[in-house]
Amino acid sequence: MHGCIAATHPIPGFREAKRTDTMTDPPPRHCPAFDIRPAEPAAVPHLVELIRGLAEYERLGHLVQCTQADLHDALFGPRPAVEALLAWAGAGVCAGFALYFHNYSTFLGRRGLYLEDIYVRPEFRGRGCGKALLIRLAHLACERGCGRFEWSVLDWNRDAQRFYESLGASVLPDWRIVRVTGEALARLAALDPEAKP
Repeated sequence: MHGCIAATHPIPGFREAKRTDTMTDPPPRHCPAFDIRPAEPAAVPHLVELIRGLAEYERLGHLVQCTQADLHDALFGPRPAVEALLAWAGAGVCAGFALYFHNYSTFLGRRGLYLEDIYVRPEFRGRGCGKALLIRLAHLACERGCGRFEWSVLDWNRDAQRFYESLGASVLPDWRIVRVTGEALARLAALDPEAKP
């Protein structure tokens, strides 16, 4: 098990959070109000429901195609692609989730932890659920020897940006997401690499 690299080696794009009297060492592994646990196969229906809630919140509900079978295969199939944490607020009550996977930094020469999605149901917001999920993910990143823990945030979601910055994260202004999907992906894959533009 590795110690947290961020504690002794600054990671580009992140700054150390200012210490206040309310912070403790080390940070708690869970919020008392929420039980943060890795996803199990029986939780896949909860995850799909939360993913749909996230998509509606982000005004992207029309883009959701993920099925329970897709997600089950991605999490528990022969070659798992992602992992997930769920925040439980009582027996059978799922308050939120985080879905993540490892990427790799060629500059750092280390893998990183990439948070694909985090979502907390509206009725549980402001109670520490999102913070508890992020703290657990930061612990995982440190335990696994990751050089970074990063994610994206929508430009209009200023509340989320301020929240992330309050935890010590930096919103990087100079980077943009580049994406190829659907028919554009098929066209790119079919291009002749030796053809002139």
